[in-house]
Amino acid sequence: MRPSEIYRPDLLKDKVVVVTGGGSGIGRVIAEECAALGARVAIGARKEERLNAAAEAMREQGAEVFAQTLNIREVDQVGPWLEAVKERFGAIDVLVNNAGGQFPSPAMGISPRGWRAVIDTNLNGTWNMTHAAAGHMMSAGGGRIINIVANMWRGFPGMAHTGAARAGVVNLTKTLSLEWARHNILVNAVAPGVIRSSGLDTYPEAVRQSIETTVPQHIPLKRLGKELDVAWSVVYLASPAGDYITGETICVDGGQAHWGMVFQP
Repeated sequence: MRPSEIYRPDLLKDKVVVVTGGGSGIGRVIAEECAALGARVAIGARKEERLNAAAEAMREQGAEVFAQTLNIREVDQVGPWLEAVKERFGAIDVLVNNAGGQFPSPAMGISPRGWRAVIDTNLNGTWNMTHAAAGHMMSAGGGRIINIVANMWRGFPGMAHTGAARAGVVNLTKTLSLEWARHNILVNAVAPGVIRSSGLDTYPEAVRQSIETTVPQHIPLKRLGKELDVAWSVVYLASPAGDYITGETICVDGGQAHWGMVFQP
């Protein structure tokens, strides 16, 4: 694996890190960074072609990778998928709930089907993975759960569905951190701001252009984030540096949560 730019190579040696949505974008970079630090990595996503390409690229660089398609909305898939990871690697030490998705729309333009799709992925899917993984972690004496959410603290015009779902995950993070502390399970979240990643390709061209040109004007650091900015924060929480942190959300957004607007109401 390519060496990490900031962490020592054996930081996550022998840890088993599960990354949902690990076939592309931020999830793939998180998985690659963890693998570069010695972790054995399990990645799941709905699109098999992307998933296999990501896994093969990491294997070519010497990483141990489990890759199998997964739809986190389907609770019947989640349990067997995690069991397969456990059978392959013998443990589940860290779960990174990165899989998610949304589409830009004014609230009145969101159909019931569109609302359910986003809630089912971003909130219910996160719960499905978290609930199932926690059982393995409790049996093993502990673990880490890291939820990737979004910058929705002051309202999220144009993204009401995902704002509601991500806010639910932030509260879930706090609640589970208290309930599961006695099991030595640390539950935290990372809230990316606007990150330049392949996820932007799913948005219409006009939206992408606005994100590249207009959005940085409303970010104190005057730039979009990069995928590694998010991955490094995830590794921090997964590593010994995060041993005494639980129930927190780290904003990785160039200060945007405290000032400025991204979407016009």
